[in-house]
Amino acid sequence: MKVSYQWLSQYIDVQDLTAAELAEKMTRSGIEVDIVENRNQGVSKVVVGYVKSKESHPDADKLNVTQVDVGGEEDLQIVCGAKNVDAGQKVAVAVVGAVLPGDFKIKKAKLRGVASHGMICSAKELGINDKLLPKELQEGIMVLPEDVEVGTDVVELLGLNDHVLELDLTPNRADCLSMLGTAYELGAILDREISLPQTESGKESHQPASDAVQVRIEAASLCSHYAAAVVDGIKVQPSPLWLQNRLMAAGIRPINNIVDVTNFVMLEYGQPLHAFDADKVKDGQVIVRQAREEEQIVTLDDQKRTLAPEDLVIADAEKAIAIAGVMGGANSEVSEATTRIILESAKFDGGSVRKTSRKLGLRSEASLRFEKEVDPAAVRPALQRAAALMADIAGGQVWQGVVEQEASKSEPLQLTLTMDRVNRYLGTTLSLSDIEHIFKRLQFHYEQTGENELRITVPTRKGDITRDVDLIEEIARLYGYDQIPTTLVSGVTTPGALTRDQKIRRLIRHQLTESGLHEAINYSFTHPEWSKSWPGMFADGIDVPLAMPMSEERSVLRTSLIPHLIETAEYNRNHSNYHTAVFEIGSVFISQEQQISKQPQEQPMLAMLWTGHTRQTHWSGKARNVDFYDLKGVLDQLLAFFGLEASVRLEATQLEGMHPGRTARIVLDAAGESMEIGRMGQLHPELQKEHDLEDTYVLEMKLEPLYTHASFGPDYRMLPKFPAMTRDMAIVVSDDVAVGEVIRDIRQSAGELLESVDVFDIFRGDKVGEGKKSVALSLVYRHPERTLTDEEVTQAHGQVLNKMEETYEAELRK
Repeated sequence: MKVSYQWLSQYIDVQDLTAAELAEKMTRSGIEVDIVENRNQGVSKVVVGYVKSKESHPDADKLNVTQVDVGGEEDLQIVCGAKNVDAGQKVAVAVVGAVLPGDFKIKKAKLRGVASHGMICSAKELGINDKLLPKELQEGIMVLPEDVEVGTDVVELLGLNDHVLELDLTPNRADCLSMLGTAYELGAILDREISLPQTESGKESHQPASDAVQVRIEAASLCSHYAAAVVDGIKVQPSPLWLQNRLMAAGIRPINNIVDVTNFVMLEYGQPLHAFDADKVKDGQVIVRQAREEEQIVTLDDQKRTLAPEDLVIADAEKAIAIAGVMGGANSEVSEATTRIILESAKFDGGSVRKTSRKLGLRSEASLRFEKEVDPAAVRPALQRAAALMADIAGGQVWQGVVEQEASKSEPLQLTLTMDRVNRYLGTTLSLSDIEHIFKRLQFHYEQTGENELRITVPTRKGDITRDVDLIEEIARLYGYDQIPTTLVSGVTTPGALTRDQKIRRLIRHQLTESGLHEAINYSFTHPEWSKSWPGMFADGIDVPLAMPMSEERSVLRTSLIPHLIETAEYNRNHSNYHTAVFEIGSVFISQEQQISKQPQEQPMLAMLWTGHTRQTHWSGKARNVDFYDLKGVLDQLLAFFGLEASVRLEATQLEGMHPGRTARIVLDAAGESMEIGRMGQLHPELQKEHDLEDTYVLEMKLEPLYTHASFGPDYRMLPKFPAMTRDMAIVVSDDVAVGEVIRDIRQSAGELLESVDVFDIFRGDKVGEGKKSVALSLVYRHPERTLTDEEVTQAHGQVLNKMEETYEAELRK
């Protein structure tokens, strides 16, 4: 919101304070002032001149020689190159000795041999943003109104001796989106009275407004109050200079006297208005209704808009004539031929205006105010103020009365406040009279209902106050934040620490990044097709749709982390990064309900993806593609860190979206139970091809089992003092026997003497027979407190061989 210092001075006496001092006081009281802009960019000694004559320059086709009266003893001869300069004009003249923005000084000069004693200025040369000028004044010199007096200082005439305060308002301070709202705020800060503008016109007709307009609200939930006035006998023309200056200071371009008045009053009261050509409104009927399906309207920007039933429109007996709160229709636009207008002032629902404005891409100063909810008490005063101004400026008459319908009445909010509560919140010792004085400054009505209790009536203009703590905030900022005493925080303090789950997640991140993976963070929202093509571990769940999705690509909650990691790998490949190793820790969302009646289950998950090479091409060796065991190695290292390597096993399986022969379930054996906690393997070749990926391996695992069963912290083991004994063996088993199960059974049967078991070869071929394989293993035996004997090792190893023979019908390979 841009606030003109001169304009503000019409409502409250601030002449003893500079604009900078006002900005400081407002900022200290809770409304930040970003900029204090001086409208005079360095203009001096520029006056109004009257062009008496214009003749062509004798030696230059594009120059003119003018004689200009600037109110001095003699006329000035000025050479001007502007195309629109002409005799009979009032113009801005920089006389010799004048200074223009950029420290440009005007001196006597000769242009092509002809003396020139000054300069006729354009708006841009005066430091005025020409985009804020009426279109006819945006090119060439600035032509002033005919009624201005020759010799008048242009800085004062154009309102350049002004400062503009730019307020950085928070969304709840819609009351300061108006000059009067800002005046109320300053009145409270400075403890001064404010003057309200005149809302009555001396040019009233005896004709009742109800003869020309009838109002009907059909959408009561979207419009609580609609009021209309009629002004007749107007003449549409440029606004007087004072009105144009006010609008330009606020950053609004003047258009004509009717439109300018609606904008002026909107800035003054914070209440948007709209003017209809009364002769274009069928039967004078103004109907506030919801749009019909596929209803169309051409708006004032000459664009055809298609509306929906949730949009609110203003209509006559035949057609829509405006989109409520957003933009008027071209079919009821005020033009130079207009002589009678219907003036609108209304309270539209902010949510409805916001949705329509966003959908149509039409944002304006009016829609901004409606979105933040206008003051319902300003609807009628703003209407009467605008009608009176139009009658005075446009030469019309205001018809008697206001035609209105009020679907629901807004009553001021009443709140109870006690002194003990105020002082307890603020740490102050304010008395009842202190607080009464603050509410008097705010112009809040109050009455004492107890010894230390007040009943406060909050004006409807202060929509940011809904609870007693909001009143306490008003007291704090007007009493002065710098006067509130500083006190030490009291109470029981608790040292901060990570929970067990947070600590485990942090350790997982450390372990995986040390293993060479990068962490990815993706949206929790995904495309519904992903859950169909990639069901993940929760295929029996139902998609949870978002009520207001940002896009179709992000319209349901994800049920797996893998799809977004695939997109991450695809994105990297498209940017020539062919080797991607990433992980993500996040939640998936599971529901069994078609119609959501409760919160979906939130399941914390860990996912990894690895594609490309494990190492780059180097003189010491060739590059190697990532395979299943690279990802398994990362998993093994992670499980070992948490003490779970002996409790987790992999089981071959086949899953949708995964390679049929390179996929495994991750099973945890704990607390006497076996549970599937994750899945890993290679993506199906067709899915890899679809996303233009090489061999890609993924893993997805639940984190809750890790939270429950993980152990971490220092793990100390004595270095071995006694020698180990190694036994190697190669057993022939059926080809469908899982080596992991073999190792598990070896550990169980060998007992405590077995320190480690490793596979160092697997062989298939004619020498072992069809459908069989040879698995070569190295078993290391050691006792922590003494040297083993051959007999002990032979006995333990024999138990292993017996177990292999009984369970797998294994044979020792000779």
